[in-house]
Amino acid sequence: MLFTIEFVNENARQELLELPMTIRPKAFALLDRMKTDGPNLGMPHTRALRGGLFEVRAKGKDGIGRVMYCTQIGRRIVLLHCFVKKTQKTPAKEIEIALARKKEFENEQTA
Repeated sequence: MLFTIEFVNENARQELLELPMTIRPKAFALLDRMKTDGPNLGMPHTRALRGGLFEVRAKGKDGIGRVMYCTQIGRRIVLLHCFVKKTQKTPAKEIEIALARKKEFENEQTA
C-alpha cells in the first residue's frame, strides 16, 4: 500500500523548493522512495528525532539538507520543515519550528 506525502503548510512546501540544487534532487528521490517503501528508510537516509519527528537526510555539494516530517494515521507523511544543516548537531531552533507546525497540524485535525 502506498503512502501519501503532504505539506503542513505553504511555508514547508516553499522551504523544500528552496533547498540548493545539489541537495533538492536527493531529497525528492528519498521522498519518492518513501511513498512506496514507507517513512522509515533507515540510516543514513532517515532518522527518528524526538516528539514524533523524523528527518530525511539529503547530502549535496552545498551541504546537508534536512526535511523534517511526521506520520499520521492513514499512511500519511506530513512534511513540516526543511533547511540546510550547518552544524554537527541539529539546531534546537529547527526542531522547535517542526514541533510547533506538527502541533498546529494535529490541532487542525481534531478541530
